[in-house]
Parts: sequence; C-alpha cells; structure tokens
Amino acid sequence: MKAANYHGKQAIEIQQIPTPKVGPKEVLIRNLRSSICGTDVAVYQHGPDGSHRITVGQEFGHETVSEIVAVGHEIQEQFHVGQRVYPYPRLARNDPSRAGTLGAFSEYILIPQPKWNQSLYAVPEAISNEEACMIEPFSVGTRAARRAQPQAGQTAIVFGAGTIGLAAAIALQYFGLKKVMVVDLSKKRLEIARSLGFPVTTFQDMPKQALAYFGQTSSQRANVDIWIDAAGDEAVWTCFMQQGKIESRFVEVAVGPRYRNVDFVALSFAQKSLIGSGGYMPEDVEDVLAMMASHRWPIKNLISHTYRLDDLEQALQMASDPASSLNVQIVLE
Repeated sequence: MKAANYHGKQAIEIQQIPTPKVGPKEVLIRNLRSSICGTDVAVYQHGPDGSHRITVGQEFGHETVSEIVAVGHEIQEQFHVGQRVYPYPRLARNDPSRAGTLGAFSEYILIPQPKWNQSLYAVPEAISNEEACMIEPFSVGTRAARRAQPQAGQTAIVFGAGTIGLAAAIALQYFGLKKVMVVDLSKKRLEIARSLGFPVTTFQDMPKQALAYFGQTSSQRANVDIWIDAAGDEAVWTCFMQQGKIESRFVEVAVGPRYRNVDFVALSFAQKSLIGSGGYMPEDVEDVLAMMASHRWPIKNLISHTYRLDDLEQALQMASDPASSLNVQIVLE
C-alpha cells in the first residue's frame, strides 16, 4: 500500500509498505478522504516538537473517514465489511502517543481490538465523505464551544476562520446561540464564513463592527459573552482583556505561543474567565455527527482544495497559505 511518512521539516515521502494483515480481533480500514490539519502544516513547515505528537519516520495524518475492508473472525458479529467509520486518533491504533501519526495519509490502517464509539464511530449515510473527513477538527471546535458554557440568548465572537474556528461557530449556533460573529485576516476565509451565514469582520474592524452588531454594555463595550480564540495570536487575548465585558468568557483552542502574560488582578475584578480547550470527548463527536447529518449548514463550503495522495507535499504547501486556502483534502477513494 501507499503510505506517507514524515521525515522532518519539509520532508515527506510516499512509500510502498506492506498492507497490514488482519488478526482475529482486528479490522482493516481503507481511508477514503483525509483532511490536512494545522498541526500537519506546522510540523511540515517547522519540524517536529513535543506539542504535536508527530514522530519522525512514521506514517502521519489524523483527520480521515474510512471504510472497513476486512474483519477478524472473532469480531465479525460487531463489525462488517463496507461500514464507513471515523477512527478516533488517540485510540484507533490502541496507542495514544500516535494521535498525530494515525496514518490518515496512508491507504490502509490496522485497528487492533476496535470498540464502537471509542476507537471507531459509525458514519451515517446522510454525511458525505467530504464532510466526514472533517469530523475530527469539527469535534475539536465543538469541544471549544461546549467549554464556553453557551446558554440560549448569549452572544459569541470567534477569532480564526479555519476549520476549527468555523466548527466552533457552527457548534455555538447548534447549542442555541443566535448571534455569532467570525473574525479573520483572510478575505477568502471570511467569504466562506459568510457563505455559512455568519456576520464577519477583520481584526482591525472588529471593535467597531462588534459594537454595531451586538450592541454595547453600560461600560460601552460590545455585549459579547463568549470569545473563542482559534487563531492563536496574542493580540486576541490582549483585545479580550481590554474590550471584553464583565463576566465574559475566553476559550483558548488554538495552538499558538506557549506562554502568555495574564493580569490576574484585572481578570478577577472583571470576573472574566480564561478556559482552555484541547481535544474532545465522545459527546462532541456525537454532536458533530448530528450537525453534519442535519444539513443545516453548507459544510462542504469549507473545502477549498483537493489533491491526490501523490501530491501531498503540494497540498501541504497550499494548506500553509491561509490567504488562499481553508480545508485542504486528500482524496484516496
């Protein structure tokens, strides 16, 4: 089978390796479509580091939708050839250290001792392959939205119109929020966010646009309850501390600078909350499946480019340019 191995900064090799053989309690899945994550771009452009769980010399990629093609004889009552599945990166290979090296950019993945709704999730027929290969980043975005503790009638602003940021914005609407604004620097990404039904603005124009859209509090700040940072720029945090209203909540989901300066006195007196969000839980995957199957949002609009596996490096270069791309997918089916 073909497999993309990661060898370090700007070093990807498409290799022919043996297709795994299926043991009595294993299933073999064939990847249909895979999505390029921001962490894939980061390690490709800058090399590996401890925060991304990418191992030099291993298969990589972790956002995919797959199909079961072989089932071990001891688990044939639970799993069947032809079932479409989403493999959860931390558990699919029974090795959490391989969360970033699942093998989404390989033709096949062997799943040892699979368990429904843990290592594998069934993908409903109503969800296309194009949408399903975004289940992983959508689950991350949905977790960020849930961590914000959204309540009906509240308002939110999301910084970063990448896949995770737009997923968080969609999830906030799914959880009942009526007013959600999206902020980005890329005109292309803002156009896509607008096509999903969100009011959009640039970071420079955000203070003025937020006041006009959300209204203002007695302290003349935009009436925004929830701030979600899916951009990872320290300027977003600074803006929240300067312009966030009393009791507003800030959720950090982006992988950005490791350390930030936090004025705990100002945070405390304004009764603001700083909330971290990373990864996701089974409930988030279930919500994403419901969101995608509802067809309430044109989620396919997020896809900006598709490539074949042999063109993975070209795809990574495109995904590295937020001004020109959003969700870049690899077609293996």
